[in-house]
Amino acid sequence: MPAEQLTSVPADLAPSDGVTAPVGFALVGAGTIARVTADAISRLDGAELRLVVDRSAASAAALADEYGAQWSDDVPGYLSAPAAASVDVVVVSTPSGSHADLVVPALEAAKDVLVEKPLEITLDAAQRIIDAEVRTGRVVGVVSQHRFDRASERVVDAVRSGRLGRLTSAIASCAWWRSQAYYDSSGWRGTWALDGGGAAMNQGIHVIDLMLAVMGDPVEVFAHTSRLAHERIEVEDTAVATVRFASGALGAVHATTAAYPGVETSLRIFGDRGSAAIIDDELAYFHVRGDGDAERVMGPGPGPSTNQATDDDRLTRAELGLGPSHGHQLRDMVRVVRARRHGDPRAAPRVGTREGHQALALILAMYESASTGTKVRIPAAP
Repeated sequence: MPAEQLTSVPADLAPSDGVTAPVGFALVGAGTIARVTADAISRLDGAELRLVVDRSAASAAALADEYGAQWSDDVPGYLSAPAAASVDVVVVSTPSGSHADLVVPALEAAKDVLVEKPLEITLDAAQRIIDAEVRTGRVVGVVSQHRFDRASERVVDAVRSGRLGRLTSAIASCAWWRSQAYYDSSGWRGTWALDGGGAAMNQGIHVIDLMLAVMGDPVEVFAHTSRLAHERIEVEDTAVATVRFASGALGAVHATTAAYPGVETSLRIFGDRGSAAIIDDELAYFHVRGDGDAERVMGPGPGPSTNQATDDDRLTRAELGLGPSHGHQLRDMVRVVRARRHGDPRAAPRVGTREGHQALALILAMYESASTGTKVRIPAAP
């Protein structure tokens, strides 16, 4: 028998049937990002971490004990264990290529799921998740926590209300650094089979996803990728691409883990009535032309006189780091569970499988383009 701590279920961990009962979470995978998630759950009203699952008994036990949860190292069998009855939402934070094999059984066990990005590493595997979601009537959220940042929400609102005018272009850049030791730390890192890609799939995907949230559906891409600063990995550490959107707007993507010592993540959005720049999750530049403003014949570039972002747009101390934005997305899952308890079967996560499929399809098309040296059409999200 595998080592586990699942011999009984305390009374306060009974199934969350009540409308106002806390939403029970399970973490599958007890790595670095799982610790961020566990901490965010602990700070969230109406949410409780009840189960941690990992192939490493030591890792599962350490994280579970820290947050007062139960644990198991029986990954294939945890859903049939007594403690799983108290779980409403399963959070999957394992290597990317294992997502479908873990998400689908959770859905079939009548659990909702929040899966770490990317949704999967192939469109076929992503479709398995989507099909299971439809078949079971459960929901899947995809971790895209920066869609919940104040800066992102302000820019998306300005775009949807038409205040930026017609969007013309966007630049998404993730200029990070990952040492060779990072890739050497786990056998799955930097592999096609489990990582599914490199700087674009695993680091750049967040700003790519945010670009899609603002710009809409991508339809075509041309890309180059290369491995320039690392050894013993199969995937790229640098990727660049040009993207054409359904609206006709154009975009540029830049993702690298070879930018020592790590610079910034940025998204710049340009329209014919306004522009915005988000740098490291903060609204660094924002300008919208008012109805009574005279149109500039020529613009000198963004300077203090044109920047409408204020000190109120700066990140507060409480908003710094990974946890706060994860907390917002977890709160969204709590909202969905409670709405469904109230009898609303249409309640769905703000970032679901359609959005996850869209980002994955763009990145896979980038890889295909880089491999073939041709422009690649991007399949529409289901």
